[in-house]
Amino acid sequence: MRIRELDAYFRSILDIDGLSRVDSSLNGLQVGRPEQEVARIAFAVDACMDSFRLASRWGAELLFVHHGLFWGRDLRVTGSHRERLKHLLDHDLCLYAAHLPLDMHPEVGNNAGMAATLGLVDTQPFGIYKGVNIGIQGRLPRPLTLGEVHALLFGGGAPDPVPGLAFGKDRVETVGIVSGGAPHEAYQAVERGLDLYITGESAHGMYHLAQEEGLNVIFGGHYRTETWGVRLLADRTFRDTGLDTRFFDIPTGL
Repeated sequence: MRIRELDAYFRSILDIDGLSRVDSSLNGLQVGRPEQEVARIAFAVDACMDSFRLASRWGAELLFVHHGLFWGRDLRVTGSHRERLKHLLDHDLCLYAAHLPLDMHPEVGNNAGMAATLGLVDTQPFGIYKGVNIGIQGRLPRPLTLGEVHALLFGGGAPDPVPGLAFGKDRVETVGIVSGGAPHEAYQAVERGLDLYITGESAHGMYHLAQEEGLNVIFGGHYRTETWGVRLLADRTFRDTGLDTRFFDIPTGL
């Protein structure tokens, strides 16, 4: 399959054009030749030298990432940015990025993946960002502790204490989710009367909000809350196209 055909395929799933007005990421093909043939697609969260090297060693012609190289401003082609571009060009490795379009997709998105893992029902859009709902909210099939929620999403035994703010009910039922760096959407969780808000990163001011409003918050880590979309899209791309796909897990601990 050619890159231009893959671009059309990804755009048939993800609202890349529709979100261009609110997303500073240069979504779509960032580096590559439209007529290049592709047999293997690597998937990763970040456009970084680790993901570039792993994709190249595996023999991928295209790397699909959630966090691309370009974020709405010009960058000098020096330092690490130069080395990243040089690697892509030297290895004829194309780079494709989808930021908000992958966060908010109702089936293969980061938030949808977490919601499905928790078994949320009665789901609806949540988390307004620049006029667009990028998250999801819903209700658990049965009330769970914060530790049980954390274990379902991130595996293993729940840490004690669970990373976050435990100022609400001991067992939660209604949940709002916005992956990545969205601590201030906790205000919207309060407005909707939710028991629990899940995001990736914390912010100092959220402590007193959660304490005073009786809200539980889980901070799952920016990286860990944003592996869902690339993994789900890798699986779907394999099913739809028959191309080899592989997700490369490169955790940052953040």
